[in-house]
Amino acid sequence: MVKYTIKRLLQSCITVLIVVTIVFLLLRLLPTDYYFTEEELMKLAPEQLNEQLEAAGLLDPPLVQLGRYYSQLAHFNLGTSRRIQTGVPVTQVIGGKFAISMRLGWISLAISVVAGMAYGVVQTMNKGRFWDHIGTAYTVFVRAVPSLVSYSLILILGSRYLGLPSMYSTRNVFLSSILPVVCLSMGSIAGYMLWTRRYMVDELNKDYIRLAKLKGMSTRSVMFKHVFKNAFVPLAQYLPQSILLVTGGSLLVERFFSVPGLGALLTDSISRYDLNLVQTLVMMYASMGIVGLFLGDVLMTLIDPRIRLLGREGTR
Repeated sequence: MVKYTIKRLLQSCITVLIVVTIVFLLLRLLPTDYYFTEEELMKLAPEQLNEQLEAAGLLDPPLVQLGRYYSQLAHFNLGTSRRIQTGVPVTQVIGGKFAISMRLGWISLAISVVAGMAYGVVQTMNKGRFWDHIGTAYTVFVRAVPSLVSYSLILILGSRYLGLPSMYSTRNVFLSSILPVVCLSMGSIAGYMLWTRRYMVDELNKDYIRLAKLKGMSTRSVMFKHVFKNAFVPLAQYLPQSILLVTGGSLLVERFFSVPGLGALLTDSISRYDLNLVQTLVMMYASMGIVGLFLGDVLMTLIDPRIRLLGREGTR
């Protein structure tokens, strides 16, 4: 376990470094005109523009800039924002928006896990019956209908018939968060329903379940003591990753409901060529995804000790 942990941590660090390096170099391939606003390009002379680029280090060779960036990362210096919040440290810009995305994301994930798994169990216990068909219809609807269409339906129903705010507001956080949370939860609920049902049905067809029933165990006992417990193991692998990724916010939902979270910040920083923000956000999202996968593997071994991360010959 310790050997595997160290190995995966090293792999994760290298992967994040590769992603950050590629993004850094790609950004340096863009024309330097993107560094300036239209107003600056019109007012400043070419000599003044070059002076600013030289002061920012953007005229140095890309590898020299990359080495400087690595040095800054080693000293935990992520720089300041140039466009989104001029002169404000990147950590401060991200911090305020991170709290909003994290709150909405964690609430929606909690709802998704509880509701999705609970109804997946209901579907399994009523396989081929009315409640199973209802769950299947919901899953098909969510996956077939484009997100913008389903979000629009929720917005119309929620704002027109329930009187809920259509846009996020810091003055009325609770009510204005309801519609974004519902939209964030819809797809995840369908996913957890689908996979819970699938894994539980697979378990029901195994020999040890038939043996438990022959010994006189009730259907409810079999479901919760054996079927759900074993079906939860593969689902648990994706829980840490889901927790970390929803913390980063949803681009589409946050745009749709004007939520000032991290999801919208990434696209804004890219469109406005805020280099330090783009690099930090990419590094953060890459780290969350990779760490989530690692924690998922570890969680599986904690739930089911029969799983071994390393085989006898050191292979996974």
